[in-house]
Amino acid sequence: MKILVTGSAGHLGEALIRVLQPTDHEIVGIDVKASPFTDEVISITNRKQVKRCMQGVDAVLHTATLHKPHVATHTRQAFVDTNISGTLNLLEEAAHNKVKAFIYTSTTSVFGRALRPSSEKSAVWVTEDLVPIPRNIYGVTKFSSEQLCRLFHFKFDLPCIVLRTSRFFPEEDDRKNIRDSYDDSNSKVNEFLYRRAEISDIVDAHLLALDKANNIGFGLYIISATTPFTKQDVVDLRKNPAKVVSLRAPGYEDQYALRNWHIFSDIERIYVNEKAREDLGWRPRYDFHYIIDLLKQGKDFRSPLAVSIGQKGYHKQKFREGPFPVDE
Repeated sequence: MKILVTGSAGHLGEALIRVLQPTDHEIVGIDVKASPFTDEVISITNRKQVKRCMQGVDAVLHTATLHKPHVATHTRQAFVDTNISGTLNLLEEAAHNKVKAFIYTSTTSVFGRALRPSSEKSAVWVTEDLVPIPRNIYGVTKFSSEQLCRLFHFKFDLPCIVLRTSRFFPEEDDRKNIRDSYDDSNSKVNEFLYRRAEISDIVDAHLLALDKANNIGFGLYIISATTPFTKQDVVDLRKNPAKVVSLRAPGYEDQYALRNWHIFSDIERIYVNEKAREDLGWRPRYDFHYIIDLLKQGKDFRSPLAVSIGQKGYHKQKFREGPFPVDE
């Protein structure tokens, strides 16, 4: 099978190609940036270039995008051009070439303001049924592209799977209060409780979606580590998260004490991956329990794949305050 991977110079694009290269599939990586995993340096906003690269393609893994870190440094038009028009170009050519599967990497950022608790007393239990209210141009354009995928499935019978991935970037947190209050590894391990996924598990979800797209037709899934929490915990997670973690994941305390780590003082949302596990057969390995076991063994809590890829950054320039400027 010939598989086109967009965004091949990015974290996820590279991860997918690293995993797919040893297989029998023919892999073509495209990106606006040259990299060891990029076969064609093109822009997905260029329809003629997309058309040429789509020749003979059986499946598309579309990870190319402008991200949240670009919101303050790129124009809204640039987001529309790349995230919407670029996706439309790919979908048009995929439908024309009768591609067998189109997998679109979206983001839990599309939920936006819907993630903010309506009550200070309860965390938001986030499933695919939650209606997105994007809060910036990134969320707006990703949500719009999800709808394009839905349209092309129903209009052209193009098998499309949308994967809303939670955090998986290795860079430090963009929130100053988190950087000031928590060690970077501490904050990332905390996030596996409710809003982070390991890149190796995300790759697995994409490959499962690729395999099942034809049978599913159109599907939309939250891709995040399996939370230890239950829906009954949403009130207590706003009052005393550490107490809830001790109940749902006992045994973490010693490892946190050794490192002078702490659970966040407030957990306001929980991403639920039940639908992806049920429909795709996805079984993410890296959850909070597994990571605590790795820490007990003195091992890196990151997957070997994540370590191999390392940090890429989102900008050429360095910023005085934080990994990138924040503009909501």
